[in-house]
Amino acid sequence: MFHQELRKHFLQTGPYTYAGPYQEYFQSLPEDPRELGDLISHQIIHRVTLREGNQNANADLRYGNMEDYPWHRSRCEDDLFLTAPAMTAELFRLDERGFVPDRAVKNKLILTCRYVSVLVSAIYKAKGIPCRSRAGFAPYFRPGVSMDHWINQVWSDEENRWITFDADGFYDGLSLPVTQYDMKEGEFDWAAKVWLDIRSGKEDGTRFLYADGLGTCSLKAVIRYLFYDFHALMNHEISYLFQPCYIDGKFESLTKQELSELDELAELLLSPDENFPALQKLWEENKKFRILNSPLVGDWDNLPLLKAL
Repeated sequence: MFHQELRKHFLQTGPYTYAGPYQEYFQSLPEDPRELGDLISHQIIHRVTLREGNQNANADLRYGNMEDYPWHRSRCEDDLFLTAPAMTAELFRLDERGFVPDRAVKNKLILTCRYVSVLVSAIYKAKGIPCRSRAGFAPYFRPGVSMDHWINQVWSDEENRWITFDADGFYDGLSLPVTQYDMKEGEFDWAAKVWLDIRSGKEDGTRFLYADGLGTCSLKAVIRYLFYDFHALMNHEISYLFQPCYIDGKFESLTKQELSELDELAELLLSPDENFPALQKLWEENKKFRILNSPLVGDWDNLPLLKAL
């Protein structure tokens, strides 16, 4: 039986998943992961899909004709719509019918995986179904490479387990090695396991990439996702440019003690349900893990806090 404290926690919302005025609307959306994922994929285009145009994953125009996307709109709207209500409000602004399967390309949002994951979590939480966003690496997009990625886990009372799924696109017919709406063990690379495998020498880490256009890989890429996953499990689904102040741009200067602390965090994240009390204790007591730099907050703001630790 799903522990009641866990159920309570993963029904709670944070600043990104609070439904606000869309609570009832979210409740009206499909509950089945495949149906919900299909509907969301008709509302959103990934920035890579837009950039590649009508080829590769969109060769059959499953996302629509990219030539119809307005030239004057942003090629990536991650900066604009950080929260589920913000995304939903813009979808209604562009097409007052809301989430519809026949949304025109010109009225779709250009968002990446973290944003899809946040929207999915918000919808299930509004429905009274425990859900959580997870951050790690997907080995199913490119052979020999595991790309940084966000997915979801929704709790099934009927099956007494988390159902892990990826709602970030139409994968059917693309011959990807993944069971999209009920992912099996090994089909997704969890950030914690990747971190520990690299640290122990089981992996050299070069196949784990962070999509920053700079080729960032191995521990320098994985550390970001270790914190994304930790924060997401605490209902705080930070975006890509949010990082703990003490590691932001300072990876090479981390001490052995700090790396050991991260090893301990990763060990707990391997089994987040079983280790939830310890993870929650870290969340409440380890200020370094929570004091963040972001696009508008930097070391100059956070340094007084860190000096006080």
